[in-house]
Amino acid sequence: MSDIILGIESSCDDTSAAVIADGLLKSNVIASQKVHEAYGGVVPELASRVHQQNIVPVVSEALRQAGVRAEDLSAIAYTRGPGLLGSLHVGTSFAKGMAIGLDIPLVDVNHLHGHVLSHFIKENPEDETPEFPFLCLLVSGGNSQIVFVSSPSEMRIIGQTIDDAAGEAFDKCAKIMGLPYPGGPHIDRIASEGDPTRFKFSKPHTAGYDYSFSGLKTSFLYTLRDAVKEDADFIEKNRADLCASLQKTIIDILLSKLEPAIRETGVRHVAIGGGVSANSGVRQAVSDLCGRLGVRAWIPARKFTTDNAAMVAMAGYYKYQKKEFCDLGLPPFARTTI
Repeated sequence: MSDIILGIESSCDDTSAAVIADGLLKSNVIASQKVHEAYGGVVPELASRVHQQNIVPVVSEALRQAGVRAEDLSAIAYTRGPGLLGSLHVGTSFAKGMAIGLDIPLVDVNHLHGHVLSHFIKENPEDETPEFPFLCLLVSGGNSQIVFVSSPSEMRIIGQTIDDAAGEAFDKCAKIMGLPYPGGPHIDRIASEGDPTRFKFSKPHTAGYDYSFSGLKTSFLYTLRDAVKEDADFIEKNRADLCASLQKTIIDILLSKLEPAIRETGVRHVAIGGGVSANSGVRQAVSDLCGRLGVRAWIPARKFTTDNAAMVAMAGYYKYQKKEFCDLGLPPFARTTI
């Protein structure tokens, strides 16, 4: 009998459901929310309301695409946190109700674990996966971490941001330049046309493998503020160079900690994950670094970099194999570490 896991993701503004059968991905459906673009960021109350509208059709479509019935499911995996509490409550409540109705186990998944384990999503039996142990550079809107991964259930943060994350730096600096939300993809696109050496922005000096991006944001803001005083059209005239220089600075900060972590841990495999891992500059820089150090780089397909239920189902599949089920009374949580 097949082990069939339904994954449900609702941590922020994407409602997603996916089905994994015997370790292979059968479907991954994502409903994104456009309502937040007018506000320049995710509005939690609006996000939770849209999740309520989307979750039933998204789950139904995931089951249809996978060619399975609800009665065929072995377990339901859901994102318990971290994330927006209102959004998490929608996915948590739906997963609990469905598990009760079907009388099957429930598996809670740490959203960050899901991003790390996205590299183990297989669409074909011959797909390769990282070897343990490996390092994962986890970069998203809310997290910037270097994670030492010993197994699907053993992960240890060896470095993390002490303030803002790389994704926040991209999005908030994009907002300053008047770019639409989310700003990261727009900066990535425009940066390809600019000179990455044109502007110099502040870089942090943090201990160990920890990151900081608040100083970079402040430096970027002051650079633009002072320049616009002299020329009101400064941003418009220099947008490509600003984007290219900002992106290069963020990449330099990320690699300044990742490289010594690779050398000192002696790992032979390095992965990246999270929304910022979709950035073309980050992907190329990590690939180049790994090539120079003689280690294997694992760069995820872009469809698995943003929030998606395939990674939740994958993490849930590993926990299901070990019979690590959760109690129905567990509440969602907004913040946590790996």
